Amino acid sequence: MEKELKHIAFIMDGNGRWAKKRGLPRHLGHKRGCEVCTDIYEGCLENHIQVMSLYAFSTENWNRPKDEIDHLFNYLEIFFKKEIKRFMRDGSRVMVSGDLSRIPEKTRNVIYDSMERTKDNKNFAFNICLNYGGKSEIVRATKLIAEDIKNGVISIDDVNEKSFENYLYTKDLPPVDLLIRTSGEMRTSNFLLWQLAYAEFIFTKTCWPDFNKKELNECINEFKTRDRRYGGIEDGNK
Repeated sequence: MEKELKHIAFIMDGNGRWAKKRGLPRHLGHKRGCEVCTDIYEGCLENHIQVMSLYAFSTENWNRPKDEIDHLFNYLEIFFKKEIKRFMRDGSRVMVSGDLSRIPEKTRNVIYDSMERTKDNKNFAFNICLNYGGKSEIVRATKLIAEDIKNGVISIDDVNEKSFENYLYTKDLPPVDLLIRTSGEMRTSNFLLWQLAYAEFIFTKTCWPDFNKKELNECINEFKTRDRRYGGIEDGNK
């Protein structure tokens, strides 16, 4: 099968452990993690990737200490204010998957501003997943479909896999081809459950603050060796 790589999703794990190992407060791991996003973004552009999705804050992350959460949102504000010129220069569009209603207003406004200013850019999609959960996204899509059926916008016979995707946060994006999770954990953690249906998974022991373009390139090269069958048989068995 064609090994074209359009969409890479990242579970940016290990920020807290990276900081703890260095005797630093956990929030400084998140600060470094935000800085790494720029390097990996550039790496994706260099490899002609079309979309990167970043698991920045899950629906379960609200259980973390408030001080850590506050620092994380502050670092996100700094990131978008700093990088907006780069996004505009590169023709990159900022997108968000997740429910921003619970995000602090100041952070929300910074993100909305980045989305508005880049909405017409076509070269690349920078999809940040905030207050996101894969299960909640599917439930949300189901409710939206039910509402459209109730209001006569569509009929129940119109519902299929393709039309269902139109109700997801990622409706304008291609499916995920490659999921990279850092820090050695090997699970999806409720991330892009629908979109990962036929993705290849790579789990690296490197914590996100130490992840770099060199390791990204290694992951991309590993992806190119995979045999993506989509339920079919191996090429040699045709």
